[in-house]
Amino acid sequence: MATRHVFDENLRQLHLDVVRMASLVEKSIEEAIHALKQKDKELAQRVIEQDDQIDEMERTIETKCIKLIATQQPIAKDLRLITSILKMITDLERIADHSADISELILQIADEEYIKPLIDIPKMAKTAREMVKNAIDAYINNDVAAAQQVCMKDKEVDDYFELIVDDLQQLMRKNPQCINQATIFILIVKYIEKIADHATNIGEWVIYIITGQHESLNG
Repeated sequence: MATRHVFDENLRQLHLDVVRMASLVEKSIEEAIHALKQKDKELAQRVIEQDDQIDEMERTIETKCIKLIATQQPIAKDLRLITSILKMITDLERIADHSADISELILQIADEEYIKPLIDIPKMAKTAREMVKNAIDAYINNDVAAAQQVCMKDKEVDDYFELIVDDLQQLMRKNPQCINQATIFILIVKYIEKIADHATNIGEWVIYIITGQHESLNG
């Protein structure tokens, strides 16, 4: 009984670690998009630098998970939780990578006049960030329905992607001088699309933790 108590406490600490990591990841998305809208090079640079902290958190959580599996011989349900956390932190780390990727691209164009007002890109980014937040909330609350809603939102981000890319391609055709910046914006929205994909993955792992069923819901 004492051993189970220790194991449960280790799981609780692991849960808190995941939530803390997710909070930093959400912040990285928000700051990257704010840096894009405000042409804030200092903030973009900070997002890039903070990625190392998130990488370190992933390694720490991964080590804890492996140690629990190796030393505690978890039962099936616990093993499902721990292995799912290993998958989720990989997705969270990649989301942070994409925020850093976006920030690196911002540094290339922050001193330029934007070729068009930023309207749909921030909307797309807001949806993707909300997907990440809602996926983690679903994990915290053991909420299958909320996790499914996250997965369904992925199509909305995909639709934004197609709309924005088509718009930028038309701009490039009309004005070749726009090509460099338009290409950077296309790369930025591709990273946002990937963030939404990773949020969907997290939603799928949350569903697996609760139900034991794993299926791809990434349209």
